[in-house]
Amino acid sequence: MLDQIRSFLRELKGETPQESGANDTDVAAVALFFHVIGADGVIDPEESEKLRALIAQEYNVEGTEMQKLIEAGEQADREAVDLYQFTSVLNRALEPEAKVHFIELLWSLAYADGHRHELEDHVVWRIADLMGVSSRDRVLARQRALASAGIEDEASPDSGS
Repeated sequence: MLDQIRSFLRELKGETPQESGANDTDVAAVALFFHVIGADGVIDPEESEKLRALIAQEYNVEGTEMQKLIEAGEQADREAVDLYQFTSVLNRALEPEAKVHFIELLWSLAYADGHRHELEDHVVWRIADLMGVSSRDRVLARQRALASAGIEDEASPDSGS
């Protein structure tokens, strides 16, 4: 029902649902990417660069198509009232292994600036919870992202120390 209302409002504004050329799953994912990197109130250049590289690699887009996806995701994040509207889309589209991979991508964005921020940590934890990713898988994904970023593991609620 809510989707029908949104579609109706888009039509009134003269927009088409797929105006960005991206599907809802991609926009939901990019919106969550923005939510993570913006959780601490600052989007560092390293985070922006990592975001673009991650989108290029994971979604195989570049140039104008990438820019449209980024703009759609950023706008969706700005207009969002909760995380559920994005995680529910991803839950319908992703298999369990892909969900864990997605959480690992979120961790890699959280660590893109070289350090951990508790607000980014909380957002990734909450998204993982909403997507049904177990605590164990979330911790393992975080550890893989840390290793990939070359960052030494920090004491945290997730690390058991």
